[in-house]
Amino acid sequence: MKALILFAFSNPSTTLRSLLHCKASNRLFTTTMSASKALVVDPFCYRQFAENESSESYGGNVFSNSMSEFTDIVNERYKEEDLQEGYAPFCKHLFVVNDFTDACVNVLPITPENESLLRCKYEARNEKELPVLTRSFPKELVTGPENPLPVAKYLDLILYSREQINKETEAMGKVASEETAPWGIVSIKAQDVDYELPMTPITAMRNALGREEGGSGIPLDRDSYMEAH
Repeated sequence: MKALILFAFSNPSTTLRSLLHCKASNRLFTTTMSASKALVVDPFCYRQFAENESSESYGGNVFSNSMSEFTDIVNERYKEEDLQEGYAPFCKHLFVVNDFTDACVNVLPITPENESLLRCKYEARNEKELPVLTRSFPKELVTGPENPLPVAKYLDLILYSREQINKETEAMGKVASEETAPWGIVSIKAQDVDYELPMTPITAMRNALGREEGGSGIPLDRDSYMEAH
């Protein structure tokens, strides 16, 4: 069984993000045109579905649902008026009740008792990105049969506009997709609240990088960074 890795914030009073590995098959997916759908899973998010080979090396929430099933359900629940603002104009959040997956809440508090268990490593989310330093807890050291992580009440679907996705694809020298759905799901966070939680400081710094290095080209917002810190 693979490890559940829990990423830490530097402030002990802040919760940290946990990352769950799931077994994956060798099936690969390609982007399909979905003119009739508002939401599609972006290739960057394929790693969060166990059907996709890249989920084997991913540390975040990995869903046993098929991408097709997941997409159908969230599109049925999509309402434009429910979109919430993200960290940039091209980013939105859609919160849906998690009554169709077994995804667990991926946060734990950092305490004096467990902070010595933190581990550090350099990590890149794909081959095009610069590796950045991350901190984590190995699953076997912080969870077990007597203290499992609870199933999340909500899913935070982080959406990027089609225009932004195309810009980042071009900047990183990748082949442009023919997808036309207006929103791409770039990340899915399992949590117990229906509002945006602060992103980790290192994610905020990574986003501030140029698109060529895996960022979004948006300058770092100091207030948001300090909230996450």
